[in-house]
Amino acid sequence: MHPALAVIFLTLFSGGGFGLMALVAIINDLHIDGGLNPIQTLVAVILSLILVTIGMLSSTAHLANPKNAWRAFTRWRTSWLAREGVFAVLYYPFAFAYLVWTFVTGAPESAVGLVLASIAGLLGLATIFCQGMIYAVLRTIRQWNTALVPANFYAMGLAIGATLLAAIRVVTEESAGVFIGIAIALIAAVAVMKAIYYFWIARPSGPTIRTATGFNRFTVRILDQGHTFGTFLTEEFGHTLARDKARAIKVMMYIFAVIVPIIALAFAFADQSAVAAVIAAISIVFGIGVERWLFFVEAQHVVNLYHGRQRC
Repeated sequence: MHPALAVIFLTLFSGGGFGLMALVAIINDLHIDGGLNPIQTLVAVILSLILVTIGMLSSTAHLANPKNAWRAFTRWRTSWLAREGVFAVLYYPFAFAYLVWTFVTGAPESAVGLVLASIAGLLGLATIFCQGMIYAVLRTIRQWNTALVPANFYAMGLAIGATLLAAIRVVTEESAGVFIGIAIALIAAVAVMKAIYYFWIARPSGPTIRTATGFNRFTVRILDQGHTFGTFLTEEFGHTLARDKARAIKVMMYIFAVIVPIIALAFAFADQSAVAAVIAAISIVFGIGVERWLFFVEAQHVVNLYHGRQRC
């Protein structure tokens, strides 16, 4: 698929923002490692709102007529994209109310505050699920048609959020051992789940030109491509990537999304280094951004079967 930056930024930044808010709610609800103090909570919620807003605004750049974006909300009964929009919009008032409550009262762990944070966190998690399901339900693209897609969206969003929280904790000069441990565990989960996903999509499977035409007992070859001119599908889903290049990009993704953040977080834990914590946060966002790009580039629509590509 053609890797549109608008959709990459949407899934990257909004996923990280929702993951961050969900972790803020969990940590303050369960009072993990003493919970977050008011300043840390304010910074985390503001950062979450900024990331989600960047993602949501980026999504409008992918529309042919951005002024008609409101129509996307009208099909929430049948469309995962519409559900994503509805949950994302509902997220804002609760996240903003929690921000104001924390700022005014200085009590992020009060009963009212925790209710607001929990609702915002749940709405954020629901939005991430809807984002993943937008792609997972597409049977015409086998690289997306798997439960591994929403699972990976969850893992990556929470990993970004946990790394940002660990960085906030270190920068504010408070003990961050537990937060760093959570971040490293989630980053390791991302590494394992993406490895499983890459192994799954690499297996030869799905339709072929023989199964598509129904001539399973004969050799079928393309005499002429399906269209004399390009179509929307050939433009959007005709992007190809050499295997060697794809492999190199996957290695780069693992370096920036997994190895560098884990090493940097280890340094942050050992020396309480704010610089190392910030490097970890920047690296994981960049690394998962690379993963998002590759996620779209490797997607192949079945229409490619009629343009000489024998396996989809």
